[in-house]
Amino acid sequence: MKRKTMVRRVKDYLQLRRALGFQMRTQGDMLLQFGRYLDGAGYRGPLTTEAALRWANRPHLSRGSRAKRLSAVRCFARYLAARDGQTEVPERYLVPKVCFRQRPHLYSPRELEQLLVATDRLRPSYPLKRLVCRTLFGLLACTGLRVSEALKLKAEHVDLQRGVLRIEQTKFKKSRLVPLHPTAAHALRRYAQARYGRLDVRDKSPFFVDKKGTRLTYGAVRRSFDKLREMLGWTQSNGDRPRPRIHHLRHTFACQRLLSWYRQGQDVHHLIAALSTYLGHGKVTDTYWYLTSTPELLAIAGSRFEQFADTRKGEHK
Repeated sequence: MKRKTMVRRVKDYLQLRRALGFQMRTQGDMLLQFGRYLDGAGYRGPLTTEAALRWANRPHLSRGSRAKRLSAVRCFARYLAARDGQTEVPERYLVPKVCFRQRPHLYSPRELEQLLVATDRLRPSYPLKRLVCRTLFGLLACTGLRVSEALKLKAEHVDLQRGVLRIEQTKFKKSRLVPLHPTAAHALRRYAQARYGRLDVRDKSPFFVDKKGTRLTYGAVRRSFDKLREMLGWTQSNGDRPRPRIHHLRHTFACQRLLSWYRQGQDVHHLIAALSTYLGHGKVTDTYWYLTSTPELLAIAGSRFEQFADTRKGEHK
């Protein structure tokens, strides 16, 4: 009986995983590359750790990329091992995963205002363009939505009566309701009036559109943001990246929400779970990734520690 090629075995694995609801986009591409690599080298027989490491540790790759490759192969190897009983499953930490978090640019209130005002200077390649950009960037800044989540919104997802967005099946296969501040709801109403001519549209048409009336793409949004950044002369950032990015709006929202709670004297340890849900994270540790120490947060932390130290000191008198 002719043995299946590695590419064929990868495709069988991906078919199973996708049937179970996993998208397997990045991992799928990686594993198909892996299968083609082994088949092209004339590899035969059960998968071994040595073969997996040979592909994962290609010299031109970064340490992080090598770890991602090995992680993808490990999942595939477990699938094969359960079927042939001969496949070797590589140990988890043969290639240590290294995470480098680049400090994001945190927008000041003035910068956010400048960004929205500058949308009026964009070249109006279609009538709604300026209003689309102003509404979209304002929504990202005041809700912390992922760009993809905002772009996937349909008219039926935007409840302008209650001021609530319905975000469906995004990252981590999670859906959620996102309540809006009254000012954000007002901005969406103004846009909806211009977009549809009325406010009661509840169909499947895309909410944010391009000049063809189809759903706005991420590439178009990024190009508009790049033009705005150039107009405003934002050539430097206060983070590790050379210039501010769209995604930094999400970081800014998370940090500002935390700072606001501290200033209000709220129980932040309890509310961080609510913030995690609002942002659509699978676990609260993902939310902590978005939090950056700022002078304001450090000042509050120092003040709270002084209060704690004074209390402890009084207990020991």
